[in-house]
Amino acid sequence: MGTPLDSRAAQTEEVLDRLYEEYPEATISLNYSNRLELLIAVVLSAQCTDERVNEVTSDLFEKYTSAADFAQADESELADDIYGITFHNNKAGYLKSIGETLVEEHDGEVPDTMTELTDLSGVGRKTANVVLQHGHDVVEGIVVDTHVRRLSRRLGITTEERPETIERDLMALVPEADWQQLTHLLISHGRAVCDARSPDCEACVLEDICPSSKVDSDVDLASGEAWG
Repeated sequence: MGTPLDSRAAQTEEVLDRLYEEYPEATISLNYSNRLELLIAVVLSAQCTDERVNEVTSDLFEKYTSAADFAQADESELADDIYGITFHNNKAGYLKSIGETLVEEHDGEVPDTMTELTDLSGVGRKTANVVLQHGHDVVEGIVVDTHVRRLSRRLGITTEERPETIERDLMALVPEADWQQLTHLLISHGRAVCDARSPDCEACVLEDICPSSKVDSDVDLASGEAWG
């Protein structure tokens, strides 16, 4: 297997250095033009690809341009408008509820605190972190999506399993200045090279320090299971 550095801090620093060089333009891949569109897009992206979300929101954001539009929407019509999104019926309910809450409690604006954001339907800490970072320039934590969870475990940076505990573990380890970009770098690498089922370890810039490398390791530390 690859040989990780002597400490998690050193391992993390080396991972960041190499990924910054490999993906200098890494950033959010959802399309949006304001905070409301960002919030809606991130809610829709749960368990759905950003590519599909961008396809759906290109028309959605022309039809619904304010929180009031979502609040006043017919839920079944809204579900049809986001058809193709995973769990579109449930998410239509989230979007309508979000619109109602924004109108009733926030003058139609997207709030800028973790507590107020996570009080919205369908918004957990991961979604709130994205909205804070890219909508309000507030970096309060680290977004732990499926790529961040997989790669941080696979690379031996953390042994935690739940997104909430992974986030706390990474926040104590990663310099605060890198919190936002860490997510984008790991997502970029996860999509390009280190996917869930068949990572291209031989093409990976981290292979020599990765304890899960398929080149000479039998176990994927992301899942704790043997490579298939």
